[in-house]
Amino acid sequence: MNISTIIFDLDDTLYPASNGVWTLLRDRITQFMVENLGYTKSAALIMQLEYFNKYGTTLRGLQLEHHIDPLIYLHFVHDVPIQKLIKPNLLLNRFLSSIPQKKAIFTNADHWHANRVLDALDIRMFFDEIVDILDMLPFCKPMTEAFEIAFLKLDIHNPSTCLFVDDSLRNIKVAKSLGLQTVWVSDNENEFDHSNFKINKIEEIIDLFSNEFVEEK
Repeated sequence: MNISTIIFDLDDTLYPASNGVWTLLRDRITQFMVENLGYTKSAALIMQLEYFNKYGTTLRGLQLEHHIDPLIYLHFVHDVPIQKLIKPNLLLNRFLSSIPQKKAIFTNADHWHANRVLDALDIRMFFDEIVDILDMLPFCKPMTEAFEIAFLKLDIHNPSTCLFVDDSLRNIKVAKSLGLQTVWVSDNENEFDHSNFKINKIEEIIDLFSNEFVEEK
């Protein structure tokens, strides 16, 4: 397989879901909804899931149904101690430095949060572009419109030459339907899909390359 570009998701993909970042982000989302929109804590938790399932992200649901300012929301939600939870990943650093492919982040978070995560992992220098939620508005992953925006920003004309790496199976399925090659990152043993290639953690992508999963451009 010839790969010219690798598109990585950010949260729960470049670091393990078990490290607590998402728990803090979810708590901040709940706090935002309680403090700014009058939800009770229990109702906010229920609606987060409903918005996620219906719209792709809680943010998009809150925009459509409450007309919130996305910048205020994003800055509030991502105000968490990233450096305390995410540490440099030497293996990932070495891997990214060793391959020639163009590398990009494609995330439903904002670029400020993305850069903080990449800095904490000590891999920011390897990424050519970040396609964030502000680039995609009013869309988000897994919407095909969001992928089309990413293709434009990353100057991708042939999706089949791109490898898409994400922890979300629904994002993986959409990417695959658009012609991208995919790697699904998930250590959830109760979540499986035999039609999609899966690794348990991001470091396992090193073995895929060493086993000629893809060829250098």
